[in-house]
Amino acid sequence: MIELIKSVMLGVVLLLPLANPLTAVAMFLGLAGGMSTEERNKTAIQSAFYTLVIILTTWYAGNYIMNAFGISIAGLRIAGGMIVAFIGFTMLFPPQKSSVNNQLETVKTASSISFVPLAMPATAGPGTIALIMSTASTLYTDHHVSEFVILIAPPLIGLVIAILLWLSLRFSNSIMRLLGQKGIEAISRLMGFLLVCIGVQFVINGILEIVHQHIG
Repeated sequence: MIELIKSVMLGVVLLLPLANPLTAVAMFLGLAGGMSTEERNKTAIQSAFYTLVIILTTWYAGNYIMNAFGISIAGLRIAGGMIVAFIGFTMLFPPQKSSVNNQLETVKTASSISFVPLAMPATAGPGTIALIMSTASTLYTDHHVSEFVILIAPPLIGLVIAILLWLSLRFSNSIMRLLGQKGIEAISRLMGFLLVCIGVQFVINGILEIVHQHIG
């Protein structure tokens, strides 16, 4: 039991800087300004659930899935970066008022932002997935870790990360009420710019990884 507790704590400590629920909160503040309280709460729950599913799927089947489709970590970074950059442009240059009903509402709904970008790539992004996959491949060949820990620890770690994300998003409602509509719009523009920068950096990292692989 002590070994299990230590493994769960270590896993959370390793994943938390990469998962970083505060990143999802910042995106949430920018994207969910037009949502009702009920929709924001629903988004928080869905994002936490999707994050847990992504973590567990990556742990148990990540290597098989990526190998089956021929997807590399570099490809994952580039795809994630393009998605993040696109969302950032949408936040930085929002549609005109006349087209809000047709365009903006399709972006700012619980179902549309809970998976992308809040769960992936904000929380369970390429870095998180890469760490989980490398750790899984290592532990399965490491005979110093008991099978009980390998079986039980990953779901518990994923659950802790998901709960932390849910708490972060759940209490972001208070921040929204404090900032008001104009404050939310300002944060949305700022986060849009930052997301474009993050997305471009993801793409650059993916390209550099491909270059290093071919040079090496």
